[in-house]
Amino acid sequence: MKKTLYLMRHGQTLFNKRRKVQGWSYSPLTELGIKQAEIAAKYFKDNNIIFDHAYCSTSERASDTLEIVTVIPYTRLKGLKEWNFGTFEGESEDLNPPLPYNDFFVKFGGENQIELQQRIATTCQIIMEEDNEVVLAVSHGAACRNFMRYWEHTSPITQQERIGNCCILKFEYENKEFKLIEIINHNLSNLSGGFTVVS
Repeated sequence: MKKTLYLMRHGQTLFNKRRKVQGWSYSPLTELGIKQAEIAAKYFKDNNIIFDHAYCSTSERASDTLEIVTVIPYTRLKGLKEWNFGTFEGESEDLNPPLPYNDFFVKFGGENQIELQQRIATTCQIIMEEDNEVVLAVSHGAACRNFMRYWEHTSPITQQERIGNCCILKFEYENKEFKLIEIINHNLSNLSGGFTVVS
């Protein structure tokens, strides 16, 4: 049976705005981040997308975003958290090494990239093996990107540019495999709620 996972990044936060490394640290949504979540909510409503269940990471920026997008009950899961960047968290993004990060952050108390990919992939698979058909999961930029990379061998589309705040990745799930079939990017140039869809 084919199921659908909408994996979405949270709205803009204070650390996003100030270009600081977030990871597992706390950073609240900005006014723009709240508006982005409202636009995402409008997308789901306009397209008559009804969720069986919703999930988010245990980080408050993810649960705050989810609560704007939908009013249904939800579950917070540590497996949906952002990459743990260790002592780099709270520092300027200018200090990040060149991509790919691989195991760079391990020596600073963080995770390596393979650990992150396996964590997010396992968590999403457990979610979709539940009695769900249409699921919303709110996570984080690097976590979403690495889940996309983990399943790029099954997916007909990808996105090279940064995954923006409240970007929605639509995956099909069947036979224990995910396939990315659509990427919904919001047109925030005038905050009118327009969308660019890659499919």
